[in-house]
Amino acid sequence: MRVAVYGSGGVGGYFGGRVASSGHEVAFIARGAHLQAMRQQGLVVESIQGDFTIPTPTVTDNPEEIGSVDVVLVCVKNWQVPEAAQTMAPLIGPETFVVSLLNGVEAPDQLGEILGRERVLGGVAKIFSFIERPGLIRHIGHEPTLMLGELDGAPSQRLNRLAGMLAKAGITIELPDSIRVEIWRKFLFITGWGGLGAISRAPIGILREEPGTRAIIDACLQETVTVAAAVGIDFPQDIIPRTWTFIETLEPSGTSSLQRDIAAGRPSEIDAWNGAVVRLGRRCGVATPTHQLITNALIPLERRARGEVTF
Repeated sequence: MRVAVYGSGGVGGYFGGRVASSGHEVAFIARGAHLQAMRQQGLVVESIQGDFTIPTPTVTDNPEEIGSVDVVLVCVKNWQVPEAAQTMAPLIGPETFVVSLLNGVEAPDQLGEILGRERVLGGVAKIFSFIERPGLIRHIGHEPTLMLGELDGAPSQRLNRLAGMLAKAGITIELPDSIRVEIWRKFLFITGWGGLGAISRAPIGILREEPGTRAIIDACLQETVTVAAAVGIDFPQDIIPRTWTFIETLEPSGTSSLQRDIAAGRPSEIDAWNGAVVRLGRRCGVATPTHQLITNALIPLERRARGEVTF
C-alpha cells in the first residue's frame, strides 16, 4: 500500500516509520525543524522495543509533491484538523481512505464533513511516544497498538487490507466491535488526567498517588462517562474501575502530550480534550464542573501560546 502520514510526531513518526521499515512506500508530511532534520539525517526512532532509522524518508510539507495514495494516517493535533483536511486534497484519489488517529472524539466527524464520511475510518493509537528533538521520536511506554474500525462498525475489505499491512510491519492490531466506543474509551482516559497534569506539572505517578489529585481524576472520569452516555456511547458499567486499573499500570514518569505542549509554551489540544467534555456536556444538559475548571485554568496559557495575550 502507498501510505501518507499527515503529521509526523510521536504517533505518526513511530507508526509511519514502522510501515516504512517493512518496505511499504510511505510519505511523511511534516513541518519546520522536524521536516528539515528528517531531510538531513533521516527519521530516527528510539524505542523500548528496539531502535530503528529510516535513513532517507520521503518527507515534505507540500502534499502536492506526493500525489494520491491508498491511505492517509491523520496524526496532527486536533486544532489542525480543518486545515489538514483541506490541504490533503492532492493525496486523495478515487479509492483513498483516511484514518483518524487523534486523541479526541470530534475529529472523525470533522474529517468526514470535509472529505466525505465514506472516506473516514476511526482509529486509536496506544503508545507513549513524542518528538525528543527534531528528527528523533522516542517511544517510552506501552506495546505499540492500533485499534481500527469503520465508523459504522461494519466489516470492510479496506479495513482488513490495512490491518494486514500494519500487522506485517510489526504493529499490534485490534479490530473492536465499535471503534467509536474505543475512541471514547481513550478520550475518557486522557481527559481524566491530561489537563490536570498540565495544571499541576506533575507526572501520572504523582497524580494517582496524591489523594487530592486522585479525587480530581475520579471526578473527571465520572463527568466524561455521564456525557458519553448522553451522546449514545454504551460503556460497560465497570468502565471507571477498568480505567483506574489501566492508569495504575502507567510508567510513573509519564506525561500527556497536552501537558508537554503547555509546558513548552506551544498551542495545545485543551479545547478538544477537557473543553470538548464541557462543550458536549452543555449540548446535552450535563454539568461538567471539574472539566470546566481545568479548561478555564488553562485558557490563559493557551491564549498566550497562540499569541493572543502577553504575560
